[in-house]
Amino acid sequence: MPLTKNRPSLLLQKAAFILAAILILFSPWFSSPEALALGLFVGLVLGNPFQEWSDAASKYVLQAAVVGLGFGIDLYQVAETGLRGLLYTAVSLTVTMALGFLLGKLLHTAPKLTHLISSGTAICGGSAIAAVAPAIKASAQEISVSLGVVFILNAVALFVFPAVGHALGMTQQQFGTWAAIAIHDTSSVVGAASKYGPEALQLATTLKLTRALWIVPLVLVSGMAFKAGGAKVSVPLFILLFVLASVLVTFVPAVPAIAPPILFAAKKGLLLSLFLIGANLNRNTLRSISARPFYHGVILWVLVAAGSLGAIVLL
Repeated sequence: MPLTKNRPSLLLQKAAFILAAILILFSPWFSSPEALALGLFVGLVLGNPFQEWSDAASKYVLQAAVVGLGFGIDLYQVAETGLRGLLYTAVSLTVTMALGFLLGKLLHTAPKLTHLISSGTAICGGSAIAAVAPAIKASAQEISVSLGVVFILNAVALFVFPAVGHALGMTQQQFGTWAAIAIHDTSSVVGAASKYGPEALQLATTLKLTRALWIVPLVLVSGMAFKAGGAKVSVPLFILLFVLASVLVTFVPAVPAIAPPILFAAKKGLLLSLFLIGANLNRNTLRSISARPFYHGVILWVLVAAGSLGAIVLL
């Protein structure tokens, strides 16, 4: 049966997509989970008429939003709690990659698919997968499947993590650290943390973007492990701009005065990026995910989330 059967016409799809985007930007009632849920409804039920455009736009809108959020980061405050969080990050990266390798052996997942899913879980989801894939010469199918697994788990985390945090009475600092460690993509980390509170958002964003710098050594090690030399590594520009924004707002006296409107625009941009990310998920992506890599991704994610939660709450 064709995927388009019983769906609205292309004109109605376009109208619904544009209306939804307008609501995200100008309505005061949308938060991160609602924005993602609306995107998922468009992608899976109505159909995304701008698939190719929205796929590219979601990346750039998110990066611009993250840079804007840098104007809300006071580096003096981050320094008070960041060292402990960085220790959690370093330990979790090592443990996650080791667990991912063992799960791959137990579930007989293909080696490159195992490495992509583990890398996405260990660092920053789709960004890590996109960076590592050329270094290990992964196939298009392997990239698509690993991205699909990570995307689904990101969507779940955006709704589940804030609920768990409130149920356990986690502090803003605890939740921000947990979200940065245990949620894959930057978009869902920022979305979940913004739902929990401003201090959690500040800490989670900083730790997650610092964590993303681990892509550099990971790509180098991955290339050597799979004997695919010549991989080029570069720090994403938006991470450097995020750091620059944080430096400016911390050390340049005039910048805090102009920070509020930038932060407002950044938060709206985050909502729009989550909507676009949700709209990019389609039925073909879901069907491309076989049981074995999906089980691999879920088990690894649950182990990382539960282990890091226990460490943060108990230590």
